[in-house]
Amino acid sequence: MNREISSRINEWNSGRKRKPLILMGARQVGKTWLMKSFADKTYPRQSVFVNLMKDESIRNALESSDLDPRSIIEVIELKKNVRIVPGETLLVLDEVQESPRALTALKFFNEDLPELAVMAAGSLLGLSLRRGRQGDGKRVRGSFPVGKVEFLDVHPMSFWEFLQAVGEDVKLEKLRQRQWNLVSLVHDDYVRLLKRYFFVGGMPEAVLDYVETGDLREVRKTQKAILRAYDKDFEKHATPSLLAKVRLLWGNVSAQLAKENKKFIYTALRTGARAREYEEAIQWLDDAAMVSILRRVSPPRMPLGANADFSAFKLYMHDVGLLGAMSGLRAEALLDGSSVFTNFKGAMTEQYVLQELLGAGAEIGYWSSEKGDAEVDFVVQGATGVFPLEAKAACNLKAQSLKTYREFFRPQICYRSSLEKFTDGRYVRDIPLYGVRSIVEEVS
Repeated sequence: MNREISSRINEWNSGRKRKPLILMGARQVGKTWLMKSFADKTYPRQSVFVNLMKDESIRNALESSDLDPRSIIEVIELKKNVRIVPGETLLVLDEVQESPRALTALKFFNEDLPELAVMAAGSLLGLSLRRGRQGDGKRVRGSFPVGKVEFLDVHPMSFWEFLQAVGEDVKLEKLRQRQWNLVSLVHDDYVRLLKRYFFVGGMPEAVLDYVETGDLREVRKTQKAILRAYDKDFEKHATPSLLAKVRLLWGNVSAQLAKENKKFIYTALRTGARAREYEEAIQWLDDAAMVSILRRVSPPRMPLGANADFSAFKLYMHDVGLLGAMSGLRAEALLDGSSVFTNFKGAMTEQYVLQELLGAGAEIGYWSSEKGDAEVDFVVQGATGVFPLEAKAACNLKAQSLKTYREFFRPQICYRSSLEKFTDGRYVRDIPLYGVRSIVEEVS
């Protein structure tokens, strides 16, 4: 399977000022596979792969060594009986969170040995890197000085990557090129494939199961296994005081999204619940890359981050397939018209749109009026402004909130995504759900 992010890794490798690269993302989104694939293709005989969870002797030796990169290289060379040559070798440190000293040393690789290519990744690495947060909620990545390392976020496979994985290369090409006249001719085929993606999702192992077997039962088994592994992570990494709250929040995400109003409500967790009781647990899940926080922005102007309302947000999972597994979505829904899109009050559709936008690198939020009588599902920051996007679970194109938004803020164009074919109106451009990722390219 090919991953679009591989091109970003290639760009990093060929950069003039290449710094150690840290891949961020939830467990099992494909970080290790990406590093191994890149090493096999780019450094086939000159890569050294160290798993700091499995290689206990190396981990222990690193914890007792100094932070000089050359000392660290000597340890790895001795333990693995290899040669590491700066300028020729790729050093990969997987599960790097198991060695805080190795993690801290990455910045010294940039300062003292910049000619050596270094990649790192790890499970729940965001928890290890965070030391705190700034007052505006901006993430602070551990003790790394600005500019000493590079970060690359790895998301689940997008629908477009799914199309390539299942061999629909021509359909993918026409979507990428936005050849809507041709795409519309086989609109039903795209919808059928999108239904499959809603069930399978973008976790690479689940996609591989589907590609190799076509058996949705096997896919669901894999998804359930991933969810069980996440629960074990809660036990291992969450403090005793946080564990129950993290589990309660995680189990409540699907229920929150199934509400008519998807704004996160603390009292839906338990009667009398307050924000201050659960903020740390939400942050824990966010740092673990297991949830995405979509904040209300008011006014919806650039930059979106500066206009975020930290008291109003929606909480999503990171993968539509896992959301379906957690919510009990049955495979039979794929055969029943558009029910897979309308299930749980359109929660699956909004989850899908969110992860497509985030996977394309978009900065997004949502907008609602002060009175709460109008709400637009997503606002997307583009090169020339902020663009509203309404996500419809079926073919209902009524969008009163989008009309209200247009009257208030006069955007250059409004977007609406549904199961309808592409149409380009005077004020609203209708993009089919299977092509929603193209909106990011249009506005960038």
